[in-house]
Amino acid sequence: QVQLVESGGGLVQPGGSLTLSCVASGNISSVYHMGWGRQAPGKQRDMVATITNSGYTTYADSVKGRFTIARDNAKNTVYLQMNSLQPDDTAVYYCWGSIVGWGRGTQVTVSS
Repeated sequence: QVQLVESGGGLVQPGGSLTLSCVASGNISSVYHMGWGRQAPGKQRDMVATITNSGYTTYADSVKGRFTIARDNAKNTVYLQMNSLQPDDTAVYYCWGSIVGWGRGTQVTVSS
């Protein structure tokens, strides 16, 4: 069974940037949809970005123009580049793959 492990979270000031990485324990080239979701305290988990095998991407309105998702099937890795971060972006960020499920998450905190 393929497992997903996220990294790259941390504390960043408003307006700053972070890049999250998600490494899969197996081959993701056959996993059609990969994505990133996030969950803030007391709120439901929401998908913020997805990418298909062919590179088609979708973004939640709240992150459009600031976040960029990418995947490297040769490295079994999915990335989330996050720019212009704001306190409302504070959450645990989870990697997701169709038929794979969710990773354990990485904390992102945006605060001065």
